[in-house]
Amino acid sequence: MATFPQMADSWRIARLNPAKHIADCVLDTDTYNEVDDQFALTYAFLAKESLKLEAVYAAPFHNSRSTGPEDGMVKSYEEIHRVLDRLGGAPDGFVFEGSRKWLKDSDGPVDSPAAQDLIKRAMARPDDAEPLYVLTIGAPTNVASALLMEPELVKKIVVVWLAGQPLEWPTAKEFNLFQDVKSSQVLFDSGVPLMQVPCTNVAEHLRVSLPFLDAYLKGKSAIGDYLTDIVHHYTNDPYCWSKVIWDISTVAWIVNAGWFNTTLTQSPVLHDDFRYSHDANRHLFRVATHLSRDVIFRDLFNKIGAAGK
Repeated sequence: MATFPQMADSWRIARLNPAKHIADCVLDTDTYNEVDDQFALTYAFLAKESLKLEAVYAAPFHNSRSTGPEDGMVKSYEEIHRVLDRLGGAPDGFVFEGSRKWLKDSDGPVDSPAAQDLIKRAMARPDDAEPLYVLTIGAPTNVASALLMEPELVKKIVVVWLAGQPLEWPTAKEFNLFQDVKSSQVLFDSGVPLMQVPCTNVAEHLRVSLPFLDAYLKGKSAIGDYLTDIVHHYTNDPYCWSKVIWDISTVAWIVNAGWFNTTLTQSPVLHDDFRYSHDANRHLFRVATHLSRDVIFRDLFNKIGAAGK
């Protein structure tokens, strides 16, 4: 693995405190993977009082909605534009294609326009500036690759990552984490300031039902209708069904960290078989343990409603 700067935990703790001003952010998203990334992209675009969204990166994914990581990335790139078209369109130099394959090992970054933009954008920031927040809501191939290509990036960014399971869980295995385990290991091992939002018992509380969306989102704006429709088309059996909108958690932490319970602890060792192990000598990271579901959806839906006025 690349040699990363060795930073004191006191510095890392300061970096992992909530932003003092409007946070400069980029969003790394496997947007076509499910239907939750579209909500997160919308939230990040509309939360202008809390964050400035500088760029969006298409992340790879592979499931039933793609034939492989490259196809997943391309479909995500296209979906990013469909969402942004309903929000007024994407300016030039705002959306970037990402990795077309997974990392094979922790010494082999995957070059891409997204990784190059992250390096260029972050490294141009003054040393005394607040960090660039990298909201990572898919497999972290783009972000890990950028770190491996430019280890000094550790000093410039904070990664807020929706992935994995709670540290006490018998397995860390979860879609964003297991697709590219080598990239996931880079995030835990590099010392980059990392805020993790686990899925079980944390992000999984962010559930919606179709009647809920029809009552509070449908008809509010063009993007509200789009988000409602894609969730309707996501299931063939809507009876007593709900969908977790996992990825809005990362944006919500930037908007108001007070909506979360978090703890600072040693970064886990992630093994190839998706087990965590723990070492008291490891650097610190921040991990969410609880979030306030209702207030997050209220804030997001109010913003979507205001977008239609």
